[in-house]
Amino acid sequence: MCPAKMHPDEVGLDAPLVSRLVAAQFPRWAGLPVTRLASSGTENAMFRLGADKVVRLPRHPGAVESVAHEQHLLVRLGPELPVPAPVPLEQGGPGEGFPWPWSVYRWLDGRNPVAGALDEPEALAADLAAFVTALRGIETRGGPPNHRGGPLAGRDAPTRDALARLTGRIDTDAVTALWEEALRAPGHTGPPVWAHGDLSPGNVLVEEGRLSAVIDFGSVGVGDPAVDLIVAWNLLPAPARGTFREAVGADDAEWARGRGWALSISLIQLPYYWETNPPLAENSRHVIKEILAETRTADAPPAAGSYAPS
Repeated sequence: MCPAKMHPDEVGLDAPLVSRLVAAQFPRWAGLPVTRLASSGTENAMFRLGADKVVRLPRHPGAVESVAHEQHLLVRLGPELPVPAPVPLEQGGPGEGFPWPWSVYRWLDGRNPVAGALDEPEALAADLAAFVTALRGIETRGGPPNHRGGPLAGRDAPTRDALARLTGRIDTDAVTALWEEALRAPGHTGPPVWAHGDLSPGNVLVEEGRLSAVIDFGSVGVGDPAVDLIVAWNLLPAPARGTFREAVGADDAEWARGRGWALSISLIQLPYYWETNPPLAENSRHVIKEILAETRTADAPPAAGSYAPS
């Protein structure tokens, strides 16, 4: 049975279809059990194949381009990272009524963490910072641009549209003020660096409280590194944010841009996935609440990690 669709152009995907695709294109794996994985992912569906593989298929046309993008770049980036990333095993093609390319990866153990229920938040913050730092340090020559690596101003129109649709559901006046403050943050002036681009709880795996893997490199590219700071608000509790920020070395402007990215992503996601993806909608509400709490904590001077606009 296929879960409810999140996009108007989304195709139906289920385990029998995946079994047929695998049997037709990779007969050595025919007969292995196929199980759909519960996921808050919006672009791709995941199916476990046997004990040590996972099949990843785009849900809609907008996700198709990332199949080859991810497979190509994981070969380059994966070996340079401090925790495992998906290892491409095969790339499938259209068939059995499915119109697009798809991937088979090596299975990675772990579970998705839940914001507000972390076992080792300080240790996880350090692990995430080590991942971000290592990714930023990889040679960028020939790297494609990260579509989330440009100026925040490019997000202004869709963010304000989302704010309008959230009237009566959140404190839109306060959140609009926060968004406008983020837009005033100085832009990135250094060289472009690698960024994952979607470092959210659904793309992080943990074991015994520690980072065990990072998945979904469909958005990876080079640009402003601030986008990878979003994990400070979508996953880490306030006390661990300082650990993360210090370890990645984010200055006030970068931190403000990162907070702006976290806010914009969550605002745009929330009305779109309010009914169709409850875990993602809940995490979006969490991010908005956390960012509002930071600014309301005090009537006191800005805490370390805040950006005071001139």
